[in-house]
Amino acid sequence: MLPVWFITSLPIWLLVFIIFYGVAVLYVAIKFREVRKFLAGAFFVSSGTLWYLWMTGTSIPLVLPYAGTIAVETPEISGQRAIVHFIFFMLCLYFGFVVEQRRQQPHRTDAER
Repeated sequence: MLPVWFITSLPIWLLVFIIFYGVAVLYVAIKFREVRKFLAGAFFVSSGTLWYLWMTGTSIPLVLPYAGTIAVETPEISGQRAIVHFIFFMLCLYFGFVVEQRRQQPHRTDAER
């Protein structure tokens, strides 16, 4: 996790941008099936990579320019993230490939039937 001092040192406009960007990405992922298909593959790869880092016991340092190492992701965190990413993979796989999209049917009047 990022240190609290790093999160609180971000300017407010950047936090607002990150929140709006996240909402926009969720909207696109919900609206377009192809995005969910892409995300299924991305979450599959990231969960596999995180699982590998957990199995080998590899720690990952978070390094920023001019600040140095600000945090270290332990293997336990990688294992927890691998589980979360695998769940996201399963959700994106199901809603991207398995479930058929509902088509909007125009309402027909009794005279047209």
